[in-house]
Amino acid sequence: MISPQLRRPVDAVIPRSTGALQVFAALLEQRTGQLIAANRAWRIETALKPVLRERGLETMDQLAGEILAGVDPRVGDQVVDALLNQESSFFRDTAVLTMVGDIAQNLRLAMPTRNLRIWSAGCSMGQEPLSLAMLFAEQVEASGGRMPDIVATDVSGAAIARAKSGTFTQFEIQRGLPVRRMIRWFDNVGADWVAKPELIRRISFRRMDLVADPLPLGLFDIVLCRNVLMYLSPTLRRQVFDRLARATRPGGLLVLGAGETVIGQTDAFRPSQEHRGLYEATGD
Repeated sequence: MISPQLRRPVDAVIPRSTGALQVFAALLEQRTGQLIAANRAWRIETALKPVLRERGLETMDQLAGEILAGVDPRVGDQVVDALLNQESSFFRDTAVLTMVGDIAQNLRLAMPTRNLRIWSAGCSMGQEPLSLAMLFAEQVEASGGRMPDIVATDVSGAAIARAKSGTFTQFEIQRGLPVRRMIRWFDNVGADWVAKPELIRRISFRRMDLVADPLPLGLFDIVLCRNVLMYLSPTLRRQVFDRLARATRPGGLLVLGAGETVIGQTDAFRPSQEHRGLYEATGD
């Protein structure tokens, strides 16, 4: 799943004298292309405390030493998964998802014989694609038509495993999910809430590195890539924009986070004249 360049041992590119925090930041960049800005460096130690406990270690230097020694390849995966920002919630930026639902509904009515395809790129633990699946399923129940195909990807294998399980804590399920939808689409299992199988089946989950891995097959009508590209260097961001454009139908739409834009970064997308805040694939 990771390109040969990113498979290089971490000590091949990081001097062994490098500080522990730099080791972790460099590992994250190697594996995912994501950078840790100076104002986010504080969260490295906080994010890695559970990894220290699980591995029975006391200091960050010991954890960095295990990475550099390469004795257990799993430790690198644990560190990267812990450092990835998996902050999410159901129906995050509700107005944006409502707009996506309305666009999909209009496309279904305009092209009733074609399956719409939606890609949630950087889906974290699944709240975004599950929100879309609930929204689309309710539209289909109300007005008929076909359910769009939903593909959901994330660079974190741990996040994808959580997303596939559809399991959320009481705290997670209450973040953005109305009680009506919680009861309709989830079952209470012990202390957790688990998405009903009929909802999970509507989504194709897979682990994917946006920078290096092959693109999903086929073209998408709408691609959601929210609050992902902001963590990449400008060079990698341009590359990912080009890759997203290759996966989007000409005239298809890209949905970014509120603080993200294509302006000045790529010619593969342009601001949509019809849908405020979204971007249209130019097809160039």
